[in-house]
Amino acid sequence: MAGTATPMMQQYLALKKEAEGSLLFYRMGDFFELFFDDARVAANILDIALTSRGEHDGEPVAMCGVPVHAAEGYLARLIRSGQRVAIAEQVETPDEAKARAKAEGKPSSKVLVQRDIVRFVTAGTLTEEALLNPRSANLLTALAEVRGTIGIASIDISTGRMALEECAPAMLGAELARIGATEVVVPEDWTLGPDEPTFHSRGAFSSDAGADRLKSVHGVATLDGFGEFSRAMLAAAGGLIAYLDHVGRGTLPLMLPPVIRESASGMAMDEATRGSLEILESATGGRKGSLIAALDRCATGAGSRLLAEDLSAPLLNEGAIEDRLQVVEFWRSRPIERAELRDTLRALPDIGRALGRIVAGRGSPRDLGQVRDGLADAGRLYERLELERDRPALLNDLLPRLVGHGALVDHMARALVASPPTERSNGGYIADGYDASLDELREISGNARRAIAAMEARYRNETGISSLKIKHNGVLGYFIEVPSRHGDSLMDADSGFTHRQTMKGAVRFNSLSLHEEASRISEAGGRALAAEEAHFEELIEAVTGAREAIAATAGALARIDVSAGNAERASEGEWARPEITGEAALSVKGGRHPVVEAALTNSGDRFVANNCALATDDRLWLIGGPNMGGKSTFLRQNALIVLMAQAGCFVPAEAATIGLVDRLFSRVGASDNLARGRSTFMVEMVETAAILAQATTRSFVILDEVGRGTSTYDGLALAWAVVEAVHSRIACRCLFATHYHELARLAETCEALSLHHVRAREWKGDLVLLHELAEGPADRSYGLAVAKLAGVPKAVVKRAEQVLSKLEQARSETGGIAAGLGELPLFAAAAQDSEPEATPAEQLAQRLSDADLDALSPREALDLLYDLKRDL
Repeated sequence: MAGTATPMMQQYLALKKEAEGSLLFYRMGDFFELFFDDARVAANILDIALTSRGEHDGEPVAMCGVPVHAAEGYLARLIRSGQRVAIAEQVETPDEAKARAKAEGKPSSKVLVQRDIVRFVTAGTLTEEALLNPRSANLLTALAEVRGTIGIASIDISTGRMALEECAPAMLGAELARIGATEVVVPEDWTLGPDEPTFHSRGAFSSDAGADRLKSVHGVATLDGFGEFSRAMLAAAGGLIAYLDHVGRGTLPLMLPPVIRESASGMAMDEATRGSLEILESATGGRKGSLIAALDRCATGAGSRLLAEDLSAPLLNEGAIEDRLQVVEFWRSRPIERAELRDTLRALPDIGRALGRIVAGRGSPRDLGQVRDGLADAGRLYERLELERDRPALLNDLLPRLVGHGALVDHMARALVASPPTERSNGGYIADGYDASLDELREISGNARRAIAAMEARYRNETGISSLKIKHNGVLGYFIEVPSRHGDSLMDADSGFTHRQTMKGAVRFNSLSLHEEASRISEAGGRALAAEEAHFEELIEAVTGAREAIAATAGALARIDVSAGNAERASEGEWARPEITGEAALSVKGGRHPVVEAALTNSGDRFVANNCALATDDRLWLIGGPNMGGKSTFLRQNALIVLMAQAGCFVPAEAATIGLVDRLFSRVGASDNLARGRSTFMVEMVETAAILAQATTRSFVILDEVGRGTSTYDGLALAWAVVEAVHSRIACRCLFATHYHELARLAETCEALSLHHVRAREWKGDLVLLHELAEGPADRSYGLAVAKLAGVPKAVVKRAEQVLSKLEQARSETGGIAAGLGELPLFAAAAQDSEPEATPAEQLAQRLSDADLDALSPREALDLLYDLKRDL
């Protein structure tokens, strides 16, 4: 196939084979071109023109392209659509290609510029600003199994933060849900999930190779200084680094020393719980409507990313939680200083991600400027914060990380211009006065340009052609241009001008003087660019050498930002500092749901606060009441308050005492998962089974309407058994919402169970939902009232009332629900009632509804009005 192709197509096909199924961006001049199926896929995703060029194997070659200067935007859309892209760049200039051909004894006129894949772009290996969400981490995770244990290695290559951990296979789903990686890399024979992973060579996932790779990356002879890594962790790290080496084509990104994450160090939550509580993403997708959207007041993207990490992995260490809360309290009590701090933080560049691009070999002069400015601002922030009295311990620990970069900042301040450009190919980013020889080259180039301007004026005067101009382009360099009508006068050999090109409406010439000045400019400009490039590499090396200290500064700034942002949010909502205790208690006074309250505040409504008090002798609340009455909101708000407290945030309540929760479970709401072949009820039972299998006495569980997805008998029996298991076998704190009135009987046998309900009233036939929690069982479910409120036709509601009356009568006569639902005579009796006769008011309303007012004459309308009044 490739043998009959043109040399360019042979080169393309060889690179496409090397691209391993990725879309191939093939550099041709100022465009990245795509061919064949790649072009069809990309054109459809990017909504750009699909064309064709020549033939291959007798078929037109499908083709589309994107400009190199705008490639990042197109890459972002391709990556979001699930594609991987291989970037094939020209790795030699045309002059170098000709020299190579000459050395090989080949004709230089037809030589093809050499190209090579310089990088694979995947969802988890992005570093470019345009491709990343500044407020979200972009994690790449690798998995490996060693002797029944799963090793997990995760890194955000945009900042270099790397964590290693391990878990049991049964807990892998929960851990991946917590990490939230955008790309997961697994060995080729992997079968344990998740869906649609990226496969990599099985041999890369070796614990010995992983240890060697970590040592090589960090330049150490032993890993003892980093921690004690298990074989599974090392195997995952080996696979991760090998994959990064592969996609970077031998260039590794920023990789900070790995941190071991102990599974017991944070509150555990499974995937269903995270989805139910909408922590980082709402049920409809996106940030809007999530907990973090209601909570985040961080001034920087790095702060938002760290807050997301805090909420994804709440702490279990009481001391560590208190450290965070103390800093929040410190800033909450200092509104003026907090405002000044946030203004300073808001102006900071994202030095963590700038550092990531620099170390990955994708840095620009602008990135160097961001590191310089960020470190300088961090030093000034240190000087201000050092003056604050009564600083909490955590803030004292963070302050030293803001300084220590004086020499580097001074060096970069002298070397770089105030606002370095993004591109370095045109130079201009090294400051005047930093390098005397560079200044001299610039002076030569500047003088030559002035000489050319003087030359243009002289030529105009000598020729008498006032429209004569000296121009420049990338092909011809400098040239003299005159309108066509003056061209003949300069063609004379004695004129000193040499004809170069005839254009429509213009003629172009050269001269010996112009050639000499152009050569001086070109030589000086080339040498100046080379000098700037050398200085750029020196600065890159200096920053790379200090990468760990710079990353520590970026991390300290993010933590300070999170604490100040949390203080800002606490002040806005008058949130309370939670008291953390090791006892199995949960006491919330005046608790509110942060997301719902924010939505109501925006609409001008008031959120109804409620109390919650769970203790050893009253650890399970059975909550009844109507739908839409606030049961689910009450359950979720208490789960979120626990999560926020252990993440180190203040909580939306008047006061809160939180006994540390090791595992948080939420089974609220229902949806099917057809992709996995699970109905709504199956999903409900799978989630309930996980709770019963994994919850401990220190867990907090919220359950809503267990058993509603099946028959009344089965549902009631399941709900009954689940309540007993949570109460007596697990003995954890639990809020259990239900419509099964029969479960109230459990209060007679379960000593730590109490009955509660959300209040509602009917007023003049309408249901009024009070959203207040009260003690005792619900007196009724108000299901028909809710149906009426939802707009169910009156006739249907009326019929339901009749059926309900007969069911309740049968139950009261037989002493149980069985007769009400299972006896045929009951349904026979109900069936004897035909369509209920409409009431007079309903008949009147129907007449008015049926009247076509637009078709009535004035007289007919008056007669109708008289008839309706008489009937009324």
